[in-house]
Amino acid sequence: MARRAVEQELSRGRILEAARHLFITKGYRAISMRSIGQHLGYSHGSLYYHFKEKAELFYAIVIEDFNTLRGILLQAATGTSDDGLSRLEYLMLEFIRFGLENPYQYEIMFMMHDEELFAYCRTEQNRCVELFASMIRQELSGQGHSEEDCSRVPKSLFLSMHGFVSFYIQDGLTFEEIRPAALAHVKLLCRHL
Repeated sequence: MARRAVEQELSRGRILEAARHLFITKGYRAISMRSIGQHLGYSHGSLYYHFKEKAELFYAIVIEDFNTLRGILLQAATGTSDDGLSRLEYLMLEFIRFGLENPYQYEIMFMMHDEELFAYCRTEQNRCVELFASMIRQELSGQGHSEEDCSRVPKSLFLSMHGFVSFYIQDGLTFEEIRPAALAHVKLLCRHL
């Protein structure tokens, strides 16, 4: 098949979505470029037009997913909630929403336990957590909290939200089904700040 035809029929986005699903459901090591191609109904050679190797494909997934989450966090930090939530509550609720609405992405980003893959995720995890922490510090500082609180609280809030998502992601429930619990969780955390 000519390169132009492959490019039109098999998009980078389709490959990323299929690979993301296969990496989560079958495991990174169990999946090959050949199996991704078969899943999509193409030869594995078609994938090499977009990605040189499986590791490059995995890293592209990681980058795309973290960029999506960063965009959501930035929007929440500058936007307002329709529900009358504080900016801090809204930011945390949007993080939880992302995790529950995108379980495959969230698992790749924060829950993979493969040593080889951890290296691909760790830098992006740190960048994301630092962005979240800087937003929380800014909110806390604006509310007159101490420097000590501004340095310690963000990580605790992040870990609490991650724990919430990690617990509920296994149930396969939608964000809307979990929303009351998520809202109560976020409000409880913010009440004690």
